[in-house]
Formats: sequence, C-alpha cells, structure tokens
Amino acid sequence: MDTLINKPKASAGSERRRFWLAYAGICLVSWLLFVLAGTDYKKGAWEVWSAVYEASLTLWAPMLLGVAVLPWVRHLHRAQRGLLALLGLHALAALLFSALWLAADFVLASLLFGPEHAHAMLMQAALWRGISGVFVYVPLATGFTAVLSSAQARASALAAAQAESALARAELAAISGKLNPHFLFNTLNSLIALTRKDAKAAESALMHFSDMLRYVLDSKRDAADRVSLREELDFVRDYLALESLRLGARLRQTWDIDPATLDDDIPPLTLQPLVENCIVHGIAPKVGGGTISISARRDALTHGLALTVQDDGAGCELALLHPSPAENPRQGIGLGALRRRFALDYEGRARLQTHTAPGAGFRVDIWIPPI
Repeated sequence: MDTLINKPKASAGSERRRFWLAYAGICLVSWLLFVLAGTDYKKGAWEVWSAVYEASLTLWAPMLLGVAVLPWVRHLHRAQRGLLALLGLHALAALLFSALWLAADFVLASLLFGPEHAHAMLMQAALWRGISGVFVYVPLATGFTAVLSSAQARASALAAAQAESALARAELAAISGKLNPHFLFNTLNSLIALTRKDAKAAESALMHFSDMLRYVLDSKRDAADRVSLREELDFVRDYLALESLRLGARLRQTWDIDPATLDDDIPPLTLQPLVENCIVHGIAPKVGGGTISISARRDALTHGLALTVQDDGAGCELALLHPSPAENPRQGIGLGALRRRFALDYEGRARLQTHTAPGAGFRVDIWIPPI
C-alpha cells in the first residue's frame, strides 16, 4: 500500500507489509467462516471438501477484486469531494464491483464447465451476485477509508510533533549560541574594574569567563547532544562566580549534589538558564539579595535523575506561568524552550515542573529518566 505520508522507505515498506498481511488474514478468516457455514460434519468428509470447494469458487473473485478497491478509495480520499458526489461514486463503484464479480465467475465457469453451463449459472446467480457485490464492496471501501484516514491522522500528529521538536531545538540552539548580553556587558565591566584593583582576581575571573565560552561553543554543536552533569555544574559555577563580581554578598548559594549523579548525561544548558532566571527575577531585584539552591539526587523509586533549581525571591502566581513570555516576564530566558524540550525529549518521559507563589520564591524540578 502506498502511504499518504512521507516516510523513510523502510518504514513505508514495513507498513505496506503489515497492511497486506492484515488483508490476507481477513480474507482467510472470511473463507474459513464460509467453509464452516457450509459444512455438515455428520455427513462425513465429503461435505467438508464440498464446502471448501464452494467457498473457494465463491470468494476468489471478490478477494482479488478487493485489492483494486484500495487505489480507488485512495483516489477518492485525496480528491476530497463533497458527500453527495462521494456517495454517488461509491454507488457506481459498488455496481462495477458486482459486474466484475459476475464476469469473473462467468469466465471461470466457462473454463471449467463450458459456455452453456456458465450462461445458465449467470442467469441463475446474477441478482444474488449483484446484491452480494454491493454488500462486499461497502465494508471494503469503509475499511480502506478508515486505514487511510488513520494514516493521515498519524502523519499530521507526527508532523506537528516534529515541528514542535524543531521549534524547541531552534530555541535551545539560540540559547546555546549566545549568553545574555546584559550578563556579558556587566561581566566585562566588572573585569575592567578588577584589573585596576586586583589583577589576580581579574585573572581568575577571566579563566571562569573563558571556560564558560568554551562550554557554550562546545554545546552549540547540536541541541540533541548530551553532556555530563559534572560539566553542566562546572559551567553553572563559572557563571555564578562571574555574577558574584557584580552582586557580591547579595548572591548566596547552596549546593546539594549527590556524587553518584555527576556522570549522568543531560542536555547541555539545562541548568544555567534556570539559574539565570533566579538571579534576574529573584535575587537581583531584592536589596538584600537572596539564595540560589541547586540540588541533584538519584530518585529512589524510579532511579532517574532529579534536579532542582530554586531561589527565595518574590515568586509569582503559578497561574501566570502558562501565558506567553511577553505576558509573563517570570517565564524568563529559556524556561519555555526547556519546558517544550523536556516534553518532547527522552521519548516524552522527562518532566519539568515549576513551583511558586507570591513571597515563596521560585523552584523548578526536572526529572530525567534512567537510560
């Protein structure tokens, strides 16, 4: 069966094989039911063979003609005609199906028993065959239409998922391709000030900055790449070290990292956008600053990786997280992209959840399934 969607050749071939195997199975079941209906076991084996002969002689034609119904139904499915036109075309096709069934029976009877016998059988069975043809065509056309509609629905769903995945990858690629310009500007100003006051501290800060740029450039290879949690945490530490140049004692940190999780693979730039949101929206606006808490642990029940980034800032209404970032600044840098990414990545099994309330800070929990 030619599919209605663009698939790799191997996938399309596998789908065609499954379809025709299903069609062959339905034909076999129909043949067996016909045999059973015409068999009287009490009268001996001859009755069984007679039923087999009658079922084969009756059903071979509609089974073969049914193969030709598929391209016809596909043509109508693609044409998208009106309901009345569609019903009219199916009615004509049902009559043609019956006529071809009669013609096939006539040809076979002529070959087996001669033209005179075939003509007599045609006259006797014409009405019955005409009715039977309509009743066979209707479920065939209905079944093929359902299969094609299902394939089209799957194709639409797949296309939508691929488009959403591509959008998430594009957004994350944009995140990985640049650091926040305000962060870069502030960092460079802090470095300039440090070179005048403390050359050694400036050198250390430049090393942090260099490590960050190297990580971003490496992560930019592909949004589908993975890095170890250890690498991501080192990147976050470098980022926080540079932010501390600007915020000083106002930026406080707590870390709770299970060493057993450090070699777990995660998507690059998973934690840094969340930490940046905490600083921009939770820490920097407060006169007294605040605390960022970062944790990583092994989920005892699922053995997945559980990551948490939170701040003790002002928080916000949880209902405000769902509108667009233009309506909700707390949605922040990359949070929407990360949400979509974890809804699609890891075969849809990963999770990203947010927890917040006015005056209660902001927390993001990420759960990554075990490999």
